[in-house]
Amino acid sequence: MLYMPIIVLFYQENGLSLKDVLTLQAIYSIAIIVLEIPSGYLADIWGRRNTMIFGAILGTLGFGIYSLSYGFLGFLIAELTLGTAQSFISGSDSALLYDTLKLKNKENQYIKYEGRVLSLGNFAETIAAVAGGFIAHISLRSTFYAQTAVAFIAIPAAIALIEPQKNNEIVKSGFRHILKVVKFSLFESKELALNILLSSILGCATLTMAWFLQAYLAQIQNFTEYQIGIAWSVVNLTVGISTFFAYRIEKRLGVKTTLLLIIFIISGSYIYLGYDESIAAFVIIWLFYYTRGLATPVLKDYINRFCDPSVRATILSVRNFVIRLLFSGFGPFVGWYADLYSLKQAFVLSGTIIFIASFVIFLFYLPQLKYKS
Repeated sequence: MLYMPIIVLFYQENGLSLKDVLTLQAIYSIAIIVLEIPSGYLADIWGRRNTMIFGAILGTLGFGIYSLSYGFLGFLIAELTLGTAQSFISGSDSALLYDTLKLKNKENQYIKYEGRVLSLGNFAETIAAVAGGFIAHISLRSTFYAQTAVAFIAIPAAIALIEPQKNNEIVKSGFRHILKVVKFSLFESKELALNILLSSILGCATLTMAWFLQAYLAQIQNFTEYQIGIAWSVVNLTVGISTFFAYRIEKRLGVKTTLLLIIFIISGSYIYLGYDESIAAFVIIWLFYYTRGLATPVLKDYINRFCDPSVRATILSVRNFVIRLLFSGFGPFVGWYADLYSLKQAFVLSGTIIFIASFVIFLFYLPQLKYKS
């Protein structure tokens, strides 16, 4: 993700406001919303490896379109292409990992291995953030030329994957069965529904911060493109470290304490950043991203524990669907609020909403805290 530290600046260079930026990302989320569950279901039927190859091809095409676009419409086409690509990859990757571990009787170590995957990804993004900052000195657009080349590497990587056999499981194909899986995961299974909803609220919170952080560093802390690249590399390194040790932290703290810690730190960080712009704010940003690294593998694992293997990718796609659905409304709203009032006030409002929503779900969640060992 060479482009990520400077993408908001790139948008602004091409005439987009903060509201336009978050609206564009909301449209990206809507593209994922439309395709997320059907693509996850397709992965269960057609194969996780096949859908990931297709997603990698579309990802390369999307960044190619970005590098040649100069306005909202061109960026919109690129985002729709990338949204489609992401929908075919998300859910399939985690399902493929979990099934591989289950085949080897290691599914109880999913947090550990999912943490390693995310950790390596964030270490790579740390290097990319520094490299992207340097490339941006040539031009902001140059980062997208380089990103297209990097995205292409995912195609042979996906082709090289090995998918375990499904033990002759028969998956019923058809739209009616998709609706049945969605209904079960969101309405019939309390365990799955609460896990998905809590994970989605917190996932929406971390996604929103990714788009707020660049504006915060540029507008409030007066960072240059290069300094934003360095800061982005630090927070991604932080995520990489915390995901690597997430399974140990969760094992020591337990489910209840881990979830409370995640809720309070993620929502509290928003509120704090709305009031303070001193050096202490950087400590809070670091803590937020450390918690983000802990949350992702842990919350995915809690969902995986209640998934039927034959529809695992579909159910994980339901989670991603709900995250994007929440963000498609929440993102533009807080972007509009920041343009109308101030970025700081938008931080406070966001943190308050996130805390109330996640804590209420947690209270309903408490009676369900009985997991398989």
